[in-house]
Amino acid sequence: MTLATGTKLGPYEILGPIGAGGMGEVYKARDPRFQRDVAIKVLPASLASDGDRLRRFEQEARAAGALNHPNILAVHDLGTGEDGAPYVVAELLEGETLRSRLSGGPLTPRRAIDYALQIAQGLSAAHDKGIVHRDLKPENLFLTEDGRVKILDFGLAKLVEPESSAGQQTSIPTASPGTEPGVVMGTVGYMSPEQVKGQTADHRSDIFSFGTILYEMLSGRRAFRGDSAVETMSAILKEDPPDLSATNRNLAPALDRLVRHCLEKNPAQRFQSARDLAYDLEALSGVSGTPSALPAIAPKSRRPLWLGLAVAALAAAIAGTYWLGSRRSGGAQADLAIHRLTFRRGIVLGGRFAPDRKTVVYSAAWEGQPSDVFLARPGGGESKSFGIPNSRVLSVSRSGSVAVNLRKEAAVRWYIKGTLAEIPLLGGSPRPILEDVVDAVWSPDGKELAIVRETAGKHVLEYPAGKRLDETPFLIDSPAISPDGRSVAYARSGLDKEEIVVCDRAGQKKTIADSPYDASIVWHPSAREIWYSAPRLEAGGSALYAATPSGGARRTLWTSPDLLTLLDLASDGSVLVERRAVRRSVYFRGPDQPEERDLSWLDWGLRFSLSDDGSTLLIAEMGVGGGQKGAVFLRRTDGSAAIRLAEGTGMSLSPDGRLAFVVLEGKLRLHPTGAGQPRDIPTGDVQPIDAEFFPGSDRRVRLVGHQPGQPIRNWALDLGGGKPRPIADGSQGAISPDGKLIAVRVDREDKSYIFSVEGGDRREIPGAHVGEIVHQWSDDGRWLYVSNRLEPPPRHVHRLELATGQRELWKTLAPSDRAGLFAVDFIRISRDGRFYVYGASRAVSSDLFVVEGLR
Repeated sequence: MTLATGTKLGPYEILGPIGAGGMGEVYKARDPRFQRDVAIKVLPASLASDGDRLRRFEQEARAAGALNHPNILAVHDLGTGEDGAPYVVAELLEGETLRSRLSGGPLTPRRAIDYALQIAQGLSAAHDKGIVHRDLKPENLFLTEDGRVKILDFGLAKLVEPESSAGQQTSIPTASPGTEPGVVMGTVGYMSPEQVKGQTADHRSDIFSFGTILYEMLSGRRAFRGDSAVETMSAILKEDPPDLSATNRNLAPALDRLVRHCLEKNPAQRFQSARDLAYDLEALSGVSGTPSALPAIAPKSRRPLWLGLAVAALAAAIAGTYWLGSRRSGGAQADLAIHRLTFRRGIVLGGRFAPDRKTVVYSAAWEGQPSDVFLARPGGGESKSFGIPNSRVLSVSRSGSVAVNLRKEAAVRWYIKGTLAEIPLLGGSPRPILEDVVDAVWSPDGKELAIVRETAGKHVLEYPAGKRLDETPFLIDSPAISPDGRSVAYARSGLDKEEIVVCDRAGQKKTIADSPYDASIVWHPSAREIWYSAPRLEAGGSALYAATPSGGARRTLWTSPDLLTLLDLASDGSVLVERRAVRRSVYFRGPDQPEERDLSWLDWGLRFSLSDDGSTLLIAEMGVGGGQKGAVFLRRTDGSAAIRLAEGTGMSLSPDGRLAFVVLEGKLRLHPTGAGQPRDIPTGDVQPIDAEFFPGSDRRVRLVGHQPGQPIRNWALDLGGGKPRPIADGSQGAISPDGKLIAVRVDREDKSYIFSVEGGDRREIPGAHVGEIVHQWSDDGRWLYVSNRLEPPPRHVHRLELATGQRELWKTLAPSDRAGLFAVDFIRISRDGRFYVYGASRAVSSDLFVVEGLR
């Protein structure tokens, strides 16, 4: 040490030595102007004449001085002593280097992630300024006594000129864009492969060095080492470090994958930014311990939405729609803190909290593109894409494994079977697990899955996978496993309602609540309640409910005039919900129209029918605009205003357009479309679902319905009297022009067949595919118009020739604007093929919110 105590460097008084290194000597000093102790790093005068050493020293000072971040050493001043020796003044730190800490062995995963996250955040700040460190190692990372990590020594930092669009600019002069050919800079053991080769080292080089440090923090040994520097550098270029699982059996697999991602030999295959790295470390902060142990979660602060200004700001953020609804229990609405996560145009298809309870993993189809998996955080701005097309998030395990449903097509519906696969929380290629899976959820310990399959026309619940607990020809949806792993709650559909069922591992079932349809279920972490969302048919909108697993009284948590879907419930009480505003539009096209015409009237035109001449359209409005019982409208296809015909659900028009079948409160009625009185049509014990006249008849009716407890069938009904006569099992279908045959989809087989109206054996339709339904029979009896009922938009309608089984594409149906579009269905085609009409269901808005304070 060359400076004695009491020596002055400018205004600073040397108090004593701290240490020395290749880049200079460090002293503790006093700054009398601010009455504070500082650290001063001095380049010895004997070396100040070395131009390269001097340039690098000044570069360190300027680089660090340009940064202002809690995880980077703060630089206060730069000067030159009387002997010409330059010095830099920095904050004085109390604590130890990471190297000193590692001398005692590896760190706990939780502590390692804490330090790693701080390092990544500091690097991100430096990289945003165009500064690359190039010499990250444990000696250059300082741990303060209050647990903060500080990055030291930017003496080897390389400055690159940031692009104008890359963020804030720096005034630091641009250094040489790379090292001299063949010159290796950095510290052996922590260098990136490109540094070893003497190639250009950008910010991704720091990410590799970061990976070596995180590896050492977790394992207690260096990632790359050899008996000599040459052997160590050879290992960096050619070898992978030993598996972390061999050195730390409590390490979460997702954390091991993160380290591997940092240590890719090819820079293009690493994390591409320290910001993304920090993002994923935050997501892993809850999975750093053993996968079988629930990490401790600190309660979130409750931030009430108070003062009218805050409520107004929230309303503006969700496009002016007041959707908070009302609280039925647990305090006033103002107790809630609501954070919006998504802002794009499209449709959300599912979501779950990551193990840190802050990050959200969700799937969505934005701007009409195929669905993908994304990561988002409250206040985190734009979501991060996984780049996995046609995927839907099903569940996230405690160890960070994401269960997804991979579809063959770009389907944006919830209930479609596909391939169950697993992907890392940090991203990567999906690993297929099972086929024909509709839904799945991880058990609390992350070791088992409860799954819902669709096979042979039945829906099956298995828990664990392979053990059948329930099966039904109707839907099973939204499985949720109890916190102790002993029971599964799920929604089980029937003919006219949906039940919330709890089933234990032995298959013992108990119905605890009813829902009209579309219930979405989660289990409260306390295990004392099951929370679920469901529509409110009487009042409109939706609500969140809580019911006890034993089937006790249900309580209402929250009501909303919009459609809310409960997606997840964190251990701290935070709730993940999707808010959706939907609309179902009606599109018509005639022979003289160059393009389709939107003939929608209110918000949800569910069913429609065309007169034979294509001039009149019957619309059943079943949304909020239609009222509690629904409303039936007549509208001319020229676009003139609609006329309200009746309450109920409109079924079909007579061929001449003068009569309309309507179902109201479970009864079939025949309404004149002009003057006259409606009359009830007796259907015996058959509950009507659909009705239409046979071709060329004003008395004979094709009735679709079911008897109590029986599946749906097609029936022949004579308006002159008599009971309905069953003619074919199934629902969707069409009658031949001569009225002698009917083509019907048999629901349990998901395939259409031809039946004789007078009875007899069914016969297969040549060339028909599983999943196809018949929309119409051509007027010459030669063709069937068919399409796949589960095909996502656009819907391809084919003409199928009955004699040969040959098919040809007739129309591709979908609106030109496909953002938020999730279904094209209820296709009606005239027998001559000149007119058609179909429904298009879309999410006008679909967004994710995290809600705090619900209880």
